[in-house]
Amino acid sequence: MNHKMIYLDNAATTAVRPEVLEAMLPWFTEHYGNPSSIHTAGREAKVAVETARKQVAAAIGAQPQEIYFTGCGSESDNWAIRGLADVAKGKHIITSAVEHHAVLHPCEYLEKKGYEVTYLPVDEFGRVSPQAVKDAIREDTILITIMTANNEIGTIEPIAEIGAIAKAAGVPFHTDAVQAIGAIPVDVKAMNVDMLSMSAHKFNGPKGVGALYIRKGLRISPFMLGGAQEHNKRAGTENLASIVGMGKAIELAVSQMEEHKKVLVRLRDKLIAGVTNTIPDVRLNGHPTDRLPNNFNMCFRFIEGESLLMRLDLAGIEGSSGSACTSGSLDPSHVLLAIGLPHEIAHGSLRLTLGHDTTEADIDYVLEKLPGIVQVLRDMSPLYYLEKEKENA
Repeated sequence: MNHKMIYLDNAATTAVRPEVLEAMLPWFTEHYGNPSSIHTAGREAKVAVETARKQVAAAIGAQPQEIYFTGCGSESDNWAIRGLADVAKGKHIITSAVEHHAVLHPCEYLEKKGYEVTYLPVDEFGRVSPQAVKDAIREDTILITIMTANNEIGTIEPIAEIGAIAKAAGVPFHTDAVQAIGAIPVDVKAMNVDMLSMSAHKFNGPKGVGALYIRKGLRISPFMLGGAQEHNKRAGTENLASIVGMGKAIELAVSQMEEHKKVLVRLRDKLIAGVTNTIPDVRLNGHPTDRLPNNFNMCFRFIEGESLLMRLDLAGIEGSSGSACTSGSLDPSHVLLAIGLPHEIAHGSLRLTLGHDTTEADIDYVLEKLPGIVQVLRDMSPLYYLEKEKENA
């Protein structure tokens, strides 16, 4: 293969930017003190953690003391949901049918413990209706959790409106903003959110570190018991170098977001238009305009997504058929089923997510290779032949 691999799976994870790696390296070797130690090395480490906390807080319009470092976005989601359920009086939670499994599974876990969960449906674009949220609120509702933007189809949810409804009803509101940070503006006050989850490896930071914003004054049980780290809420020695990396990554991502967004939207739209114009029987999934700048998600009829991914991989293009967390599963995406797609069409989905290093040449290469790959797979499909015969009859 003489073509370099084109990585278009940035919703699953991103490359650590060189500036981020450079900021992290000294904290592995030269400055490796424990932030809880009172000697010089410990104090230096403590300052580094607190600097990163300020960087994360500034990026989302929060106060530093409202930021709690975690191990990943999934941990942040679990903590927000289960931590609030621990202390709240009431047994009802509202979420949506298109959430990430890091939200759905804790909700299912709580259902086994006697909680009731309302899973709100979405429209054909994957959007949650603010009115439906309002109608679902009950006396015993303890939490509303709706994602900021969908990881599979890229649809951006009306979070500020939902947040205002939650606030008026006095119900705590959590949002999984893992895909949104660094891609679209995120401001906890403007969005009326009480808790917000994020993960560094989605915005060119390292894996293994995330954060949970918890609005000052909101009660939530500690995630882990032991030492006094993270304001007594999450025991365990801090992941020092990664926390420094997260601070640097979020600062870079947010400061360069607007210019980066323009490039991504142009390339994404070129990809969508190119595929739509050259390949018949395709469908764009997600909202046509209110979507993440880097997200392309389409279904190709008469094709099985896994075969498409393997063929693309052989051609040097790395994509996905949904979220990385479910790639071991043969069921079609719960998100595509929730927007009303039948199983056989949902199975033929392709998600390509652009990133920092995506170039015009990369998109041209995809548009050159994809039509042929789709045709080869369709030629092997009995369903495709039946459909063609019907058309020609």
